[in-house]
Order: sequence, then C-alpha cells, then structure tokens
Amino acid sequence: MRRQDFHFELPDELIARTPTKERRGSRLLCLNGPSGELTHRQFADLPSLLAPGDLLVFNDTRVIPARLFGRKASGGKLEVLVERVLDDRRVLAHVRSSKSPKPGSEILLEDDTPLQMVARHDALFELEFPEEGVLPVLERLGHMPLPPYIDRPDDDADRERYQTVYSRNAGAVAAPTAGLHFDEEMLETLRAQGVETAFVTLHVGAGTFQPVRVDDIYSHQMHSEVLDVSEAVCRAVADCRARGGKVVAVGTTSVRALESAAASGTLQPTVGETEIFIYPGYEFRVVDRLITNFHLPESTLLMLVSAFAGYRHAMHAYREAVDQKYRFFSYGDAMLIDRNPAVDPAEVGCAE
Repeated sequence: MRRQDFHFELPDELIARTPTKERRGSRLLCLNGPSGELTHRQFADLPSLLAPGDLLVFNDTRVIPARLFGRKASGGKLEVLVERVLDDRRVLAHVRSSKSPKPGSEILLEDDTPLQMVARHDALFELEFPEEGVLPVLERLGHMPLPPYIDRPDDDADRERYQTVYSRNAGAVAAPTAGLHFDEEMLETLRAQGVETAFVTLHVGAGTFQPVRVDDIYSHQMHSEVLDVSEAVCRAVADCRARGGKVVAVGTTSVRALESAAASGTLQPTVGETEIFIYPGYEFRVVDRLITNFHLPESTLLMLVSAFAGYRHAMHAYREAVDQKYRFFSYGDAMLIDRNPAVDPAEVGCAE
C-alpha cells in the first residue's frame, strides 16, 4: 500500500483548535465495519450504544507539561520537548535551537534552572535535571505539549482539558485523545448500567505526530513507546469474552497496547516497549470496537483505523465527516467503529 492511499482533503476550518465547552459535547460518527453503514450521533449518546457486560479499555497515561523554553549558556534561545522520562533526573528530549548543544554544555531554563546536556542519541538529547527532579521542574516551568496543528500557545485551561479525567500515570507528551470526551458523570452512568472498565498504560510520545515520509508504508519505522498491560487487564478481557461482551478500546493507544500484549497469539501481561504498526491486513486479536478521534491524512493512526474498519469503509467515513463538517484531531469529534472481521487485504493492493 502507498502513503497516498490514505490522503484526503481537509479544510483548515475543520481542525479543532479549542475543546468543546463540555467534554461530552462532541459529535459521534458511528461506523459499522462489516456493512459500512454510517450513523450520526452525539458523544453523550454513548451509554445507549454499549451493552451490560461490555468492557471499556482506557489508557490511563497522564500528559506531562513537557515543553520548556530557555537558552544556552552562550545566550542562544532554545526549546526543549521532553520525549521520555528516563528516571527522576534524566530525560530524552528534542531540542530546537540555532546550533545543537554539545555534551557537557549547560541549558538554562526561563528562571535560570540549569539542565546538563549529557549525550546525544540520534535525534534525541539526554538531559540531566537538578536535584529538584524532572517532574517538579516540569510542573513549575513546563507548558502543555499541544499538537503542532493546534497553532496557538497553550493556556491554563489546557492543563485540565488536554488531560483525561482518569489519567494517573505521568509520562505522555501527547494525550490519548479519545478519552478526552469522557467525564466523571458518564463514567458513573456506564458503571451503573453494567459496563466494565480496565486500564492499560501507554505513554504517548511526540512521534505519534511524525508523518509517514516513505511512499511504501511497509518501509515506515514506528517510534517506540512504553506500555504496561497488567494481569488484571488480561483477566478483565477473558471475563468479558466469557460473558459474551465486546472489548471496546478507547483510543488507538489502547488498541496498540492490547494488540502488542497479544502478539504471541494470546493476551498476556506485558511491560516494556512497543513499536507495533497496524495497517490494512492486520489480524486483530483482542479489540471488537474502537472509540477514536479523527486523524491526520496519511498518518499511521488513519492506517490503523483503516485496518480496523476496512480501507474503503474508513476512507468513505472520513469523506462523509468532512462533508458533514465534523471537527478533526485532538480537540475534535469522535468515531465509534465496529470491527470489520472480513477485511480483504488486497482491496487496495496490500500484499499481505
């Protein structure tokens, strides 16, 4: 398959640069994968679209205020975007400046807090924070790492709205955005009607916005992300299967975590890293339904959606979403997709 197979025209005015007033205030496009049928709903309708015994799997990662501004000791301005927290005092980060800092050099943040440039690892820089520690410095000086297509500075409201209400494990530099639509009241409603919940952790990296630069998508190298799928999650999925419920992944990150943990053919507890790349032709082992936002043209996330729903159904749904003026990307509207179990990998020339 080719990268351009996943292109669609997106008017700039459909990019959601601010969130809705209420979390559940978005629209919901329902796509039946097997038939391709589309239904236009509101996200507030979600409880009526799930059944007692279903299992919602959320990603409980918490976004850290990962963007920092400062200067080199020589005076040149720079910007730091933390990609991964290595330990209490060290991170891997992207550094934007006129000249890259050298190992042993010092970076001074806005209030003169010093960071030490330890080493360079390809495109990333290993930085050491002072004894205060990484997370306290980020909380004090950091800015929320809004996606590049939200072309405005972050504000105080983003600290709360670019974060799911159930986030608890700090480490992501991008939000698992399908979860932004859930509020506490909806979660309580779902629990009261017998919908079960489980939580995986996948720390979303800045690479989630990395474009696919190769024409042949099979040559694309995915970025690595840290994940944790517990024994409790595996039991919850097994129990859901036993009672005849559906496993509903909230977000593509939850899909990637679950399917990575089932790479051997059986879902099992997994702690480590994943570089899983899901595109049409992939055989899903765990997930039955997917709640997700609308993604960038030619992105790996759109490829995952196309694998889940079927390429033709997914691309038709995106064209319909544009025609109906749905709001796109992180602060945008959502989809509820039923997996298409009979996807033909050859439908757009996929060789697998």
